[in-house]
Amino acid sequence: MNILSTQISDVLIIEPQVFEDERGFFYESCSERTFIEKTGVAAHFVQDNHSYSYQHVLRGLHYQIQKAQGKLVRTIAGTVFDVAVDLRKRSPTFGQWTSCLLSADNKRQLWVPEGFAHGFLVLSQSAEVVYKTTDYYAPQYERCILWNDPDLAIDWPLTADPVISAKDRAGQPFKIAELF
Repeated sequence: MNILSTQISDVLIIEPQVFEDERGFFYESCSERTFIEKTGVAAHFVQDNHSYSYQHVLRGLHYQIQKAQGKLVRTIAGTVFDVAVDLRKRSPTFGQWTSCLLSADNKRQLWVPEGFAHGFLVLSQSAEVVYKTTDYYAPQYERCILWNDPDLAIDWPLTADPVISAKDRAGQPFKIAELF
């Protein structure tokens, strides 16, 4: 596996070693031992999530204020613009965001540590996103920051109005959101 840096040092792009031949391809999508050895992050994954979304769907920006989740995110069909926002008040990158294109073709994964909000925009006709989390879903601690918050100024590559859930439309502005 190859580890690439992002503008926020704790958010990592992971490129797995892919073995391809005339039959197709094979790669290890997750090995806890290799992940720890290569990234130095002692993550233990407890839950897998899988979402299917149509083009222009924007999900996020989600996080859990307690029982915070680290997320290892990948796209197994289609392409998404994936975003992580640093919500850690004591961090030198507090309030900053970083992004990565995740696709079935590039097979990249994004490590989003605890203390970050996460979201994505579907760029292809549809996309399937799967991600591992380091803690269980706890709806009582779930929070959402507005995807288009002007203080974050995320440069979403929009080609049409995004499709957003009612829950995400009701997200909090960054200035008043509950943060880490």
